[in-house]
Amino acid sequence: MASSSDDDFVILICSNPNPIAAEPPQEEIHISTTDILSWDLPTILSYPTVKVHACRNRLIEKSSYFQGLLRGSFSESCLDSTPIQWNLEIFVHVLKCIYGCPLHFTSKNFVPLFEGALYFGVETLISKCKTWFSEVSSPKGSGSLQIELDDLIHIWIFGLEFANEFLPELCASYLARNFMWAMTSKVFGNVPYNLLLSCLDHPYLTVDSEMHLSDALLVWLNANSKQLENFSRTGEHCHGIFRHVRIGLLPLWFAAGKRNSCYFSKVFEESIDLIFRLVDAPPITSMNVLEHADLHHLKIRLTEYSKKVNLSGCPQITLATLLLSVLPVSYSMDPTLRKSIKQLLIGLERHERDQSPIPQGLLPMLSFEAVQEIDISKCPRLHLEAFITCISKSFPSLRTLKAAYLLNFKTTALHQLVHRCPLLREVDLTMDISPLIPAQVSVGSSSLAITPPLSNKSLSVGNDPADVISLKKSGMSLPNITKLTLEGRSDICDLDLQYISKFCSSLHELNIQGCISVTDVGISNLLGKCMKLHSIVVCDTSFGVNSVLSLCSGVTNHGSFPVAHLGRKHKSLAFSLQKLHMGGCKGVDETSFRELLSQTQTLTSLCLRDTHLNDEILHCFSGSSLKMLDVSNTMVSGAALAQIVHGNPGLKHLRARGCRNMLQQETNTSEGEFSSLYKCKELYFELGKKCKLEEVALGWGFSCFSFEALQPAIKSLKSITVGLGGSLGEDVLQRLSATCPMLESLILHFQVISDTVVTNMMSLRNLRVLALCYCLGDISMLSFNFSTPNLRKLRLERVTPWLTNNDLIILTQTCANLVELSLLGCKLLGSDSQQIISHGWPGLTSIHLEECGKVTENGISSLLDCTALEDLLLHHNGPGIQKNFIFYAASKLPMLRKLSLDLCDASEGDFDIPDQYDDKCLVSTVKIARCKPRRCNFSLPAHRRPVHEETLVLVRNSKNLYRTVVKERL
Repeated sequence: MASSSDDDFVILICSNPNPIAAEPPQEEIHISTTDILSWDLPTILSYPTVKVHACRNRLIEKSSYFQGLLRGSFSESCLDSTPIQWNLEIFVHVLKCIYGCPLHFTSKNFVPLFEGALYFGVETLISKCKTWFSEVSSPKGSGSLQIELDDLIHIWIFGLEFANEFLPELCASYLARNFMWAMTSKVFGNVPYNLLLSCLDHPYLTVDSEMHLSDALLVWLNANSKQLENFSRTGEHCHGIFRHVRIGLLPLWFAAGKRNSCYFSKVFEESIDLIFRLVDAPPITSMNVLEHADLHHLKIRLTEYSKKVNLSGCPQITLATLLLSVLPVSYSMDPTLRKSIKQLLIGLERHERDQSPIPQGLLPMLSFEAVQEIDISKCPRLHLEAFITCISKSFPSLRTLKAAYLLNFKTTALHQLVHRCPLLREVDLTMDISPLIPAQVSVGSSSLAITPPLSNKSLSVGNDPADVISLKKSGMSLPNITKLTLEGRSDICDLDLQYISKFCSSLHELNIQGCISVTDVGISNLLGKCMKLHSIVVCDTSFGVNSVLSLCSGVTNHGSFPVAHLGRKHKSLAFSLQKLHMGGCKGVDETSFRELLSQTQTLTSLCLRDTHLNDEILHCFSGSSLKMLDVSNTMVSGAALAQIVHGNPGLKHLRARGCRNMLQQETNTSEGEFSSLYKCKELYFELGKKCKLEEVALGWGFSCFSFEALQPAIKSLKSITVGLGGSLGEDVLQRLSATCPMLESLILHFQVISDTVVTNMMSLRNLRVLALCYCLGDISMLSFNFSTPNLRKLRLERVTPWLTNNDLIILTQTCANLVELSLLGCKLLGSDSQQIISHGWPGLTSIHLEECGKVTENGISSLLDCTALEDLLLHHNGPGIQKNFIFYAASKLPMLRKLSLDLCDASEGDFDIPDQYDDKCLVSTVKIARCKPRRCNFSLPAHRRPVHEETLVLVRNSKNLYRTVVKERL
């Protein structure tokens, strides 16, 4: 019984069955709430029993639990002590809240604290829990308080169990807004079905694209296969999830690749059918969709929290799609306004551009301030001028625009873009690099196939300095691009570079790889005006002596003093470069080359492939920060590379394939031979000691002994390429999967392989790329009898001559998710293999078939059922390809960009050659090889192999279509 003097206090006896100390200092500890601010939680939790002296009245006042226990009719109310059966750590926090101490909430302790608050009836703590979660789950919540997905799931379940309606609602809202973050979590498959459904129905559901949403749902369904079986019995819930996907906005390649999905093939077939109906319909007649009441399935999913909009690979996207997505809901429902929109779009389609593409004030477009990136790559049906006007109004905070592989993106559109979107910082206008790189082909003849009529609209806009002055006077901020990618743009000329330089004074990254129409002088002038560059990619251009001079200018000659000792004001642009890729640039003489490399001391990425690089030039490089080095097909030796590796221990990517001097003999004596071999081995010893490699591409001098020396450096290797001159041996190749278990890409040329070797390769869990080219040894179909679901690219060149149609069927089952297939020398394949390929791999984007029996002997029947094809090569597979195949393929395959044929396969001995294309067609390169019969008196006609004579190449850019005949087989 408690005495009268002790009425105000009670002893709370708390059991702690799992003290944090392995050997508790004592059995129990006594603490008092009078000094609660100085309690040390780790010390308290180290005791099996904790006795807390607490104020009885305070407990009764702040806790309904203690009010009933200590004031009610229970026998415990008269005792001076009472046992507490609760998690000790959480109970300590409950007591601290009762006594007004501050609490630190996390997503981990929220549920236990809330549960404790409810159990002990502490309204103050309940209120604090609700306030904290409301704040942290709100859009304006602190980023440091981001809730982990597994905790969010726990909170949602807790809210349902304890009938706290606000918790499930806030959880669904949080998950919907942060769906892109959640779908990358390892525990995404643990999201309860009803929570997922609430998220999908939520108006705040925010994803970069419908493809990302579909991918996430597939991941969830795969992780819940048992539930999937139950769903399949009812036939409702499972497919109900996918009905939330706007299938008309899926990328074509994605939908095609999912046709073989075990549970959802029908959904993706519907998607492909809808995509082709939208693609085939002219934009004017496609506006008939505006007559329907429900346009929800055609609207891009945009919310106030959207940061990225990814429409890449969607040929069905038009300006109508974008307009419907940025207009208020009421406008898409009003018949009169629909008619206005339709008339506007008809006018745009008919190129009535005398006025602004979208008249000011006609359409009240919504503004999505959070959007910073848009990707419209491979969307050829977009009216670009009107699109630019639209995004300038609806996405005022746009920082990044990706518009790769769009032949209708002319330089005039680039000028308009930088004027209308002044906050734009990154622009990607990548195109396929032309095969007509001057240093790589011998041109026989070249002509312009078509020249578009010149009009005022086709003249370059913005090249006059007056344009800049007018912008300044209007009060608009000048665009300031920091990253510009023009890779493969053969339509870019020196005049365009001159214009670009006016708005790129702060340019940090420049990529003009494959821009064959710009000159050395044009590049040098641009470099001379962009003094903040730290990344330059100029591979396969005319980059030469003048450009090097621009990079190296600004360094005063100080006699013997090295550049590193000069003051900052004397340092050149080259000195600050972090990335320099100049592969294939043969216009740089030795003197300029030396000067350039002597000044690039801060480089982290250096590509010098296919240049006149030798040891003496390479010795001029004194940098120590390299992470990537590419010296493929140059004259460098192993000794020179060893020196570079010694000074760059952070090297992760090394490409030195095709370097014949790796084994160059210094003398004719045996001692000299030994010295050269030793220096070559020195390279691999240096790599093994210094580096942690992620990628290697080697050839001459790369042997089993080299591989042994490399082993310490390649435990985390992701990509390996072995080329001509390298010989790893069967034993090393058999151990490759164990030595490099993280391999994602494996490319072997001229190696000795066997079934055991290939079987080990196929066992690599992360393998995505496998190429076996001209390898020796006997392999059979046994090598490919193992499932490799992650494999995406497969090249089998001159290694599987025994491959039959039946073998190909097995390959479609074991390598079910391929997107690129290349077969060379599979002479037993018949015409039925087309159907096997298209049915087994409907999502293929690249098919290369050469000397593959009779694949095309009866024409092209079902190969084009791979509707997402972007690259198609057919050489010497049977003379059955129809004369109009180029036009037919371009019409059937909306994503096709590259087509390569051989006249030997033409059923009528020739192909119809286009002299123009539809503006909405993506085809940029067509190659037609011509052969001549080999003269051999001792060979039967059936065994004569044709000999290549020349190749006709049609290259199309945004301005012209060129016909060029070259000697090489491209």
